[in-house]
Amino acid sequence: MNALRAIVVGFVALALAASTAIAADAFTVRQLMPMLAANKASRVAFVEKKYLSSLDRPLESSGTLSYTAPSRLEKQTTQPTPETLIVDGNTLTVNRNGSRHTLSLASYPEVAAFTDSIRATLAGDLDRLSRDYKVVLDGSRAQWRLTLLPSDPKIATLVSRVTIDGRDDRIASFEVLQASGDRSVTTIVGPEAGRP
Repeated sequence: MNALRAIVVGFVALALAASTAIAADAFTVRQLMPMLAANKASRVAFVEKKYLSSLDRPLESSGTLSYTAPSRLEKQTTQPTPETLIVDGNTLTVNRNGSRHTLSLASYPEVAAFTDSIRATLAGDLDRLSRDYKVVLDGSRAQWRLTLLPSDPKIATLVSRVTIDGRDDRIASFEVLQASGDRSVTTIVGPEAGRP
């Protein structure tokens, strides 16, 4: 009986040691955020697909995304219709068909919720992300997935989930699932692939 107990105790000790080693090597959101924050500016090519319940096929667009820390995002769509969206601070500027419109993000909570989730992620600002979202990180440094689940009821009426996939300090894609069930998937593509 003592031999059996010694074997069981040995297995338990081995299991605890293995789980401690795994926990020590686990990649955490507190490790990811400074990696993302280190990149102060970038420009990448993207392809976006919007899946709308009212359409049989997704709407596809492409162009470039630019980011300048801490809060400037620029989405320059070249296909199928040229358009530029610039979010700088709390201002959204839309250039389309030769017209320019400047709006306050406060007037467009869906756009604000999405852009804030991306900007806070790119800035590595976990405190800002955590104010409005439950933040869950899965995977490893080499390949990770950050899931943002709205904790703010106002955001939850618009956005159900934001999922950001990446490798090391680079974002590979992000998906926004709206409360309506519609979703958009933006994939970073081409030789400029990296972090938007």
